[in-house]
Amino acid sequence: MYKKQNILAVVLARSKSKSIKDKNIKNIKKIPLIGHAGLILKQIKLIDAKIISTDSDKYGKIGKKYGLDCIFKRPSALSGSRVSDYSVLKHALILSEKIYKKKFDIIVSIPPTSPLRKKSNIIDCIKKLVNQKYDSVWTVSKTDSKFHPIKQLEIKKNKITFYDKIKGPGLIARQQLTELYHRNGCAYVISRKCILDKNTIITNNTGYIVLKGKQISIDTMYDFKEAEKFLS
Repeated sequence: MYKKQNILAVVLARSKSKSIKDKNIKNIKKIPLIGHAGLILKQIKLIDAKIISTDSDKYGKIGKKYGLDCIFKRPSALSGSRVSDYSVLKHALILSEKIYKKKFDIIVSIPPTSPLRKKSNIIDCIKKLVNQKYDSVWTVSKTDSKFHPIKQLEIKKNKITFYDKIKGPGLIARQQLTELYHRNGCAYVISRKCILDKNTIITNNTGYIVLKGKQISIDTMYDFKEAEKFLS
């Protein structure tokens, strides 16, 4: 609890990932990615309940081993690759309130695939949301100018063209580029009202915490090996 706000942490961990088989239970330093998420949440005294939302009994048992409550099994309709985080978090919030018989004012979403997070990243997001009255707060990282969308190309009919056909051709120097940021998946902290009343996890009142240093959101084996290097 923080300033009388009950806090629910949810680790989203569906099975059948397409890029890496059983990605969410793959080990780094002999601990599955779900375990890394559970262990860091265990260190945060502000959090009132920590659960895993998964469609897999096996994943649920692993989550329990690392301090996550497995209070329901996620239905298959909410377990596909095209299901939004919003839908899964809403489902988790509604069921958790029924099972724990308590209202949760804040929901903390912790994807297992960003294992380089620190507990301070999560705490900072919670405090910012409450103290500055945001609908949600996301962790982000600064985007390298090499990957700025204005510089990106697309291939059509065996030819390359600028993805941004208006601004792209006029780009001369990187000094023309505005600073951009991308979500790094370390933490999403969302108010109950944002999920249940506004039906989203991002609004025009969403804040941010910019994280410095290396952050990796694991999508490929290359990402996995890079994360393994940093955690080792």
